[in-house]
Amino acid sequence: VTLAGQNLLILGASFCSTAHLLFGTQNPLVRTLIHVDLRYKKDPVVKIKMAPKNLFILAGDIGGTNSRLALHNLPAGEDDESYKTPLFTKTYGNESYVINHGAEAFHVILNTFFGEFISSDATELTNAQFEQGRKNDVAIVACFACAGPISHNACTFTNIEFKKEGYSGADKFVIDGNIITDSACGLMNAIVHCKVVNDFVGQGYGSLDLDVSKEAVSLVPDSDKLVDTLGPKVCVGAGTGLGQCFLTRSNRDPSLGYECFPSEGGHVEYAPRSDVEIELFQYLKKKFSQNHRVSVERVVSGKGLANVYEFLAQKFPDRVDKKIHDEFLTAGDMQGKVVNVNAKEGSLCEQAVHISAAAYGSECGSAALKFIPTGGLYVTGGLTPKLLKYIQPSDSPFMKAYHDKGRVTPLLDSVPIFAVLSEDLGLRGARVCATAEMNLWLAKQGLSSSAAEKSVEKVKEKSAWTNPLMAFLHVAAAVGVVALIGTQRKK
Repeated sequence: VTLAGQNLLILGASFCSTAHLLFGTQNPLVRTLIHVDLRYKKDPVVKIKMAPKNLFILAGDIGGTNSRLALHNLPAGEDDESYKTPLFTKTYGNESYVINHGAEAFHVILNTFFGEFISSDATELTNAQFEQGRKNDVAIVACFACAGPISHNACTFTNIEFKKEGYSGADKFVIDGNIITDSACGLMNAIVHCKVVNDFVGQGYGSLDLDVSKEAVSLVPDSDKLVDTLGPKVCVGAGTGLGQCFLTRSNRDPSLGYECFPSEGGHVEYAPRSDVEIELFQYLKKKFSQNHRVSVERVVSGKGLANVYEFLAQKFPDRVDKKIHDEFLTAGDMQGKVVNVNAKEGSLCEQAVHISAAAYGSECGSAALKFIPTGGLYVTGGLTPKLLKYIQPSDSPFMKAYHDKGRVTPLLDSVPIFAVLSEDLGLRGARVCATAEMNLWLAKQGLSSSAAEKSVEKVKEKSAWTNPLMAFLHVAAAVGVVALIGTQRKK
C-alpha cells in the first residue's frame, strides 16, 4: 500500500506540474499579451487590456525623389496574407514639398496622406478621430525606410537639401522618428510609435517577400537552383542614389530567419575602366570639388546617369541633339529619365546609358566578391527595370563588367543573381518592420489586439479538456496522500 501510495502521489503531482507548464502561464501562446489563470478552475480567468479598436501599420519608402506610403490593417494571425494588400497607398514627389515647406515637408506629406485616406472610400474614420489619436481609439505604428544613414531613429538624407530663409547655404533634410512619435500636429497625432530604418534595410527585408519566378529575371542561367537557403544575400540598387545592404542567417539556428544590415556601399570610390571613363572621373572630381575620389553613386544612379550625359555633352558638342539637351536642362530631378528615354542607337544618350550600366555591373560584381552571396544577389532599385535591356543579356554592358574580375571571375559562377522588376521592395520591407514594431509596442503597453482574443478562445478550448484531466490527477494525488497517512498510522 505504501509503495502504491507513493507512486500514485508522484505520478499525480508530476502530471499536474507538467500539465500546468504545458497549458498554463508558461504557454508561449499566452505569455506575452494575454494573462490566463488555468489553475485547476472550471473556466479560466482571462485578463486582457484591449488595444484601440482601429489599429493600423503605416509603411513608407522615402527616397531621394519620392515618398511612397501604404496603410495596412494588422494581420489577423500568423497565416494571414490579406493584410499585405494596403487599405490605402499614395506616392508623393518630394521636391515640391521640400521647396514649399522645408524641414516640415514630410510632416505635411503625412498629414496630406491621412487626409486623403479619410476622404476616400477605404474608411469611415473622421479627421477628429485621427486628431485625438488613442483617445478616440485610433493608433498607428509606422516604419519609414529612408535614403540615408540612420542615427538615433533619425535619417539625414544624402540627396535632399533645402534652403533656409536668411541662410545662404543648403541644409540637409531630416526625418526624425522620435519627433513624429511625440508630435500632436494635426492628423499625425494618430501615430503612437515611429521607427526609421535605412532604405536598403527595407529593400533587404522586402527581398525576402519576393517571388523571383514572377518578379525578377535571372542574370545567370539557373540562378534559382543555385540559391543556398543558408547563404548570405546582398541587395544593390540604383534609383535616385545607389544603395546596398546584406542579409545573413544563423547556421546554428536557421529558424531565426535572415537579419538585414544597412551599408553606405554606394559611396565607395568609382573605378573608371576605360580612357573615356578616366576623363569622366576627372570631370566629376572637378564638378564635385574632390581632390582624390568620386563616389560610384555619381555614375550609378538616376543623377549619375545625368552626370555622365552632361560630361559627354561637353566632350562631344557636335553630337548634342539640341531639342533633347534643352529638355534635359529643364528636367530637374528627372534628367536621368530624359537620358534613358532618348537613348536611341548611336546617340549621346545611349553612350551615357552604356557607361552607367557598365559601372553598375562592375559594382555588383565587386559586391559579389566581397560577400559571396550564395543566397542571392538582388539588383533592385527603380533604375533596374528601366535599364533592363542594358542589364539582362549576357553580352550587355552590365553583365560584361560584372564578370570582368580577372583571376577570381570563376568565383561568380556560384552566385545566383537576379534583376528585380518590382519597384515596391522598400515598401514591403517597411511593412515587415512596421508589423514587428506594432507587436513590440502592444507588448510594451500591455495591450492585446483582436488577434489576441482569438488566441484566448484557443486557450479556452484547450482548458475544456485539460480541466477534467487536472481534476483526475489531483484526485490521484489526494488518494496517494491518504494512503501514505493510513500506512503511517498503522505503523
